[in-house]
Amino acid sequence: MSPMLNVVQVFKVSPPSTLKNQSLPLTFFDIFWLLKHPIHHVFFYEVTNLTTHHFVNTIIPTLNTSLSTTLQYFFPYAGNLIIFPTRTKKPEIRYVQGDHVNVTYSECNLHFNDLTGNHPRNCDKFYHLIPSLGPCAKIDDDYTKIPVFSVQVTLFRNHGFSLGFTVHHSLADASTQIGFLNAWASISQFGTDELFLSRNTFPFYDRVISYPIQDVEALVVTNVESLMNREYHVPHLCGPTNKVRATFIMTRSEITRLKSLVSTHLPSLTYVSSFTVSCAYIWSCLAKSCKSELEMLVFAIDCRARMNPPIPATYFGNCGKPCICRLDTIVLKNGSFIAIAKLIGEELHKMLTNEGGVLMAKAPLSEVRLRTKTSVAGSPKMNFYNMNFGWGNPKKQELISIDYEGSISMNACKESNENMEFGICLSTTEMQAFARIFNDGLEEKI
Repeated sequence: MSPMLNVVQVFKVSPPSTLKNQSLPLTFFDIFWLLKHPIHHVFFYEVTNLTTHHFVNTIIPTLNTSLSTTLQYFFPYAGNLIIFPTRTKKPEIRYVQGDHVNVTYSECNLHFNDLTGNHPRNCDKFYHLIPSLGPCAKIDDDYTKIPVFSVQVTLFRNHGFSLGFTVHHSLADASTQIGFLNAWASISQFGTDELFLSRNTFPFYDRVISYPIQDVEALVVTNVESLMNREYHVPHLCGPTNKVRATFIMTRSEITRLKSLVSTHLPSLTYVSSFTVSCAYIWSCLAKSCKSELEMLVFAIDCRARMNPPIPATYFGNCGKPCICRLDTIVLKNGSFIAIAKLIGEELHKMLTNEGGVLMAKAPLSEVRLRTKTSVAGSPKMNFYNMNFGWGNPKKQELISIDYEGSISMNACKESNENMEFGICLSTTEMQAFARIFNDGLEEKI
């Protein structure tokens, strides 16, 4: 069946008019993401017998009103990324009264139950459910203005709806994003911001991260002023593709037994965590099933609690340091789970125990661009399945932006916080091989 998408209504949702103009300068953590692809996330909510009338008269006004209220506390989401023509002036997120979030409400004929399964599904089906950020604007020769957040809500009549987000990565990392979504979900579910206010989880906007040298280095590497000299378009996924996406689950008992296996073979390895063994296992399966050689595994370490002194958990923006693991060709071809776990554990230990702090650990980003790699998006500590906007928790969540570079998404499971859920994007042939190796390997190892 050919996908059919009908736009029902489009809104420009702004914070309350009492919100004043304000701006937030970017740090080197944010600047790194300026030219990268945005984050696309889709949540599916099952609402049986959902009609167009209920969608238009209940869901739309509820989400619009609660989003407006939420934006008064998370003003950068309603603002724009401002890029200046010189490196002497750092980019910033700027909110000016009248700025808004584009919210599109649509209806489609795709199969809800198919999209919310774990089995392989065509990647391009999901692209109909994510919004674009909208056009950039060059304001004379003073600056370029780039939208940073947009929303699309799509009705699956008689089944439910999806809630799709596109976020410019320079705006927020996963920790900030989950804080924003938790606030919006709470305000939407209860019709008031009282519970959000009582939790005292306001975003922390103070730019306590002050490393001028690293800011300058990030601006140089990004060549940020080039955005003023050329037509810039935020990347957006489109089909058709020859890729499929599937979800794989690792239970707590499977993860525990993998940790035990690693500890038995590598008794001196200090860092044997759930993250270590699960990433090692997934990467070993990819190495055996994919034609291309995956030379690097890259993931971010949240630095909030690891700064000196630590900064609040609600710090707004990006605050992640890339950890880069390299494997030689022989290990990759063999797909050795133990060897990969050793590498990840050692790299994590090296970064987290660096004498100069986690920020001083070397991460040669220029080398990353020259090699084939797998990136990990998310963390076992993240649980997006708690996002109840008033219609129950999501039936399924998908991180669509892993399709850009063939990354891996990682998240706590809906059924249990102790289980882990992985999203994988591969060709059909590679996915079939990966699924077989993944399932057979767990049976052998446990």
